Amino acid sequence: MTSLVDRTREFSLRVIRLYAALPRNRVAVVLGDQLLRAGTSPGAHFREALRARSKAEYVSKLNGGLMELEETLYWLELLGSAEVFPLDRITPLMQETNALIAIFVTLIKKWKKG
Repeated sequence: MTSLVDRTREFSLRVIRLYAALPRNRVAVVLGDQLLRAGTSPGAHFREALRARSKAEYVSKLNGGLMELEETLYWLELLGSAEVFPLDRITPLMQETNALIAIFVTLIKKWKKG
């Protein structure tokens, strides 16, 4: 079974590979830079959450990761909708983004209750 640490690291690597495959026109570079920043952050936020000193800090770090996942999804949607990159090559990463969003939301709700 893959841990969330591993899964978020693999997600970051997938974002990096997509970024490297983007065309080198102005629009692709600007959107790609945004995607790279947002898409590599959720794993870092999750690792920070694991070292949190309190429940509030844990939830705060997870919320930061959740926000970055939402932003990642936005940049992926723009890349596909603007036809900067083939949608069929972006869709699997969008699906994984949505899956990670669901996981982060579940973890946040669990810890807010507890």
